[in-house]
Amino acid sequence: MDAIINLENLEFRAFHGCYDVEHVVGNDFRVDVELRYCADKAIESDSVADALNYQRAYKIVSDVMMRDVALLERVCATMLDELYANFPELKYAKVKVAKLNPPLGGKIGATAVSMEK
Repeated sequence: MDAIINLENLEFRAFHGCYDVEHVVGNDFRVDVELRYCADKAIESDSVADALNYQRAYKIVSDVMMRDVALLERVCATMLDELYANFPELKYAKVKVAKLNPPLGGKIGATAVSMEK
């Protein structure tokens, strides 16, 4: 049986952006992650050792968010690549990275990029 794990509303202060000032002062970001894997072994054993490790998934996302890159597309693609590299049992993953209050010259709640694999 497949399990879908959601890590929702992860909040970060990071330095992604196209403008020089964003790499100095940073922005606030919100990340959502969806991970699907076969949970039969975890269900049977009732052991966290057989489940997809949420804490490790969070650490991967956090580490990627701390890298200084320009595009949210690159952030999302890197997260997906690293999640798959660390969790061979993954069947599907989706990430969404939202930049809160982006500096676009007006009142904007967020811009976001989503990718799935």
